[in-house]
Amino acid sequence: MNERIIVALDVDNLPEAKSLVKKLPKARYFKIGLQAYLEFGEKITQFLHEQNRYIFLDLKFMDIPNTVRGAVLAIMRHKPRFLTVHLLGGGEMVKAAVEATEELASCTVLGVTVLTSLNKANLDDFGINNSVEDTVLRLCEAGLKNGVNSFVCSPLEIDPIRERFGKSVRLVTPGIRPDWSVKGDQKRVFTPSMAMVAGADFLVIGRPITQHPSPQQAFDLIVDEIEYSEPD
Repeated sequence: MNERIIVALDVDNLPEAKSLVKKLPKARYFKIGLQAYLEFGEKITQFLHEQNRYIFLDLKFMDIPNTVRGAVLAIMRHKPRFLTVHLLGGGEMVKAAVEATEELASCTVLGVTVLTSLNKANLDDFGINNSVEDTVLRLCEAGLKNGVNSFVCSPLEIDPIRERFGKSVRLVTPGIRPDWSVKGDQKRVFTPSMAMVAGADFLVIGRPITQHPSPQQAFDLIVDEIEYSEPD
């Protein structure tokens, strides 16, 4: 179960990032977002490889196809296990990203659907008349048509995605908050056990672990929770 938790290293300095990794010897996957990557990308990815950890580069590429292709090719030097692209960038862009990862078979492109910080009111502001659920399903369908079968979605969209596309897709789920942690700025959240029961494959968890007085204790509590949630 420890390999199903992705710890988000959303910190602004390298010593803190390295310290967190060392405090979490049981964690295998670490997510590097825009802030951390722009501050110290090469140094933290090298460190994670030295520590035999897996890298999730959450850079959410979205641009014209040629630009995204070039960006993905450039990022392959970090040897990520996961790399995110925004499905709203369109089918050609998604296909270009997938093709650019072919030189690194272990890298999976994750299609980002609707951010967990957004809700229906936000979609209305953008002129998107569909519900969040319908928008997510449409984006997943577009991703599947263009070579992506792994998606980032909020916990609330796990059931609809599973119902529409079955178990063949892989779901990576942020917006996870244990009962003992604060909700923060994410609007569509589940507890770890709720997300696993719904059918998540990986849980992305940041502050409940990284800001806990004992990150390893928090990590262990979450592992215990999802182990108990697994069906016999």
